[in-house]
Amino acid sequence: MKEPGAITGVSVAHGDATIDEIDAAGGESVRATVSDLLARDGVEEAFALRTCNRSEAYVVTDRTTKGREALESFAPSVRGAAVRRLDHEGSLEHLMRVASGLESLVLGEDQIIGQMREAYEESRSAGGIGPVLEDAVTKALHVGERARTETSINEGVVSLGSAAVRLAAGEIDLTDGTAVVVGAGEMGTLAARTLDATTVSEIVVANRTVPNARYVAEEVDTDSSVVHLSDLPAVVPDADLVITATGSPEPVLDPAAFTGVDRIVCIDIAQPRDVDPETGDLEGVSLYDIDALEDVTRETRRRRETEAREVESIIDEELDRILRSYKRKRADDAISAMYAGADRVKARELDRALTKLEAQGGLTDDQRETVEAMADALVGQLLAAPTRSLRDAAGEDDWETIRTALELFDPEFDAPPETPGGTDGEVEAPAGAPFDTIPDSATEELDD
Repeated sequence: MKEPGAITGVSVAHGDATIDEIDAAGGESVRATVSDLLARDGVEEAFALRTCNRSEAYVVTDRTTKGREALESFAPSVRGAAVRRLDHEGSLEHLMRVASGLESLVLGEDQIIGQMREAYEESRSAGGIGPVLEDAVTKALHVGERARTETSINEGVVSLGSAAVRLAAGEIDLTDGTAVVVGAGEMGTLAARTLDATTVSEIVVANRTVPNARYVAEEVDTDSSVVHLSDLPAVVPDADLVITATGSPEPVLDPAAFTGVDRIVCIDIAQPRDVDPETGDLEGVSLYDIDALEDVTRETRRRRETEAREVESIIDEELDRILRSYKRKRADDAISAMYAGADRVKARELDRALTKLEAQGGLTDDQRETVEAMADALVGQLLAAPTRSLRDAAGEDDWETIRTALELFDPEFDAPPETPGGTDGEVEAPAGAPFDTIPDSATEELDD
C-alpha cells in the first residue's frame, strides 16, 4: 500500500536567479520536462512551469525523499542559492502566490495566470496531471482569479517598462508602428510584453547576447525579430519607439544612431543611461529618462502593495482549506485500508467459524446473526482507537504514523499463509487467529 502522494517542488526564479540560470533549469519545454520527470523512479505525477522569469517543476511521489531525488537534476548547473526547494505545503502555497502575481517581477501582473493555465494543459497532455496536482494547480488558478476579482492587485501601471509604453502612446500613434526594445533583462522583457498588448506591428529586441534577445522575442505574439547591439544604427532610423533597458556601464546609443529619423520617441529606463543625453537635442527625437517615469509608477506600486496583503489573506484561507482536505483524505485512505483488511480477515474467519458450528449441530438464523454481529462488533471496537489515532495524526501532520498504518494494512498482509495440512486449496490459519479455536462452552451456548 502506497502512502498517498505528496508534492515536492523546485523553483528557479527572478528573485534569486539570473536569466541565464532560469534558462538552464529544466528541459527545453514544459512537455519535455514533465516527460523526463515521469520517467524517474517513484514519480506518479509531474507539473512544470516555464516563463522568462521562472522555471519550476513539481512531482508527486509516495515518499518525499523520492521527490527530492527526482528533482535533483532539474537545475544541476545553477547556483544553490538560486534554487528554491519546496515541500508539500510549501509547494501548495507557492503555486497560489505565483498564480496571484505575488511572485511576479511586476506585483499582481495578469500574464502569469494565463501562462500557468497553458503549463497545466501542457503537463496534462504529457500525462503528468493526476488527482494530487489536479487539486493543487486548479486551486492555485482559483486563488489567482479571486485575487484579481476581489482585490485591485492588478490595477494601474506599476513597472517602468509598462509606464514607458503608456508614455509613448500619449506622444505618438503606435498603430502599425515598429518598436525597438534594447536589453533582454527584466525591464526589457516587461516592456516587450506591454508592447505586445498594443497596436504596434513589429517588435525588435536588441541585446549583446542574441539568444537572450530571442528568448524575449518568443514571449510575444506580435511579429518580432532580434539583432545584436552593434546592429542598432541599422534599425533605429526606421522605428517609431525605442525603449532601452540594458545594464551597460556606457551608453549604447549616441546621436549618430538616430541619423535620418523623422519622428521617434526614445525612453531610456536604464541606470546608468543607455542613451547619450545629447540625443534629445536632435530634431524629431523626444527623449525621456527614468525620472520622467518614476512618478507614474510610485503611487500604483504603493497601492498594489496594500492590495497584496489582502491577497495573502485569501491565500491563507485557501491554503488552510486545501490542507484540511488533504489531511482528511490521507487519514481516510489509511482508515479505509485498515477496515478493508480487517473486513477481509473477519469474512474469512467468520465463514470458517460458522462452518465449524454448522458441523457441530447446525445454527438457527438468530444464532448465525448473533455470531455475525459479534464479529462486526469486534472489528469496530478493535479499530475505534486506531481510527481516532490516525485522524489525530493527520491533524498534527504526523505522516510517519499514517505511513506505518498503510504499510501494516497492506492488501496482502492478511493473505492466507502457505502452510501444509490443508486440502482442496484450504490452508490452516495461524495459531491465535480469530475463531481458530472456539471453546466448547461457546458452541454449547449457541446450541441452546
